[in-house]
Amino acid sequence: MPKNLTYTAPSFKTCILENTFSGIYIKMNNKAFISELSQRLGYTLDDTQKMVNTVIDSMNDAFIGGDVVSIPKFGTFEVKKRLERIVVNPGTKQRMLVPPKLVLNFKPIAAIKEKLKNGGQA
Repeated sequence: MPKNLTYTAPSFKTCILENTFSGIYIKMNNKAFISELSQRLGYTLDDTQKMVNTVIDSMNDAFIGGDVVSIPKFGTFEVKKRLERIVVNPGTKQRMLVPPKLVLNFKPIAAIKEKLKNGGQA
C-alpha cells in the first residue's frame, strides 16, 4: 500500500456478494465483506479496509466534482439533477412543489441487467 495516502473510515451498511458457483446471494455487513475480500485478495483485514475506504473516498470526491465513475465489468455511477416538480398528496389533493435535487444514478452493464432479468441465472 502507498504510504502517502490518508485514510478515513466511511462505513457502508451492507453489501450483496454473489457466490458465482451456486448463484446464491448473501447479504453481508461491512465486517463480513472486508473479511471475504481480504481472503480472496490475500491482504490483511486492515489493509483491505484501507483499500476499500480509499476507493469509496475517491468515488465520493468524483461525485462531489460532478464526474462520472465507471467500473469495468460492473457499471457506471453518475450524479444527475432531478428537476423541480409538482406532486399531489392523494389524501388531501393538495399540490406541493418539490425542489430540484442531485441524485446518484447507477447503470449496470448489459450482462448484469440480463442476469437480473433471468432471476440470477446466467
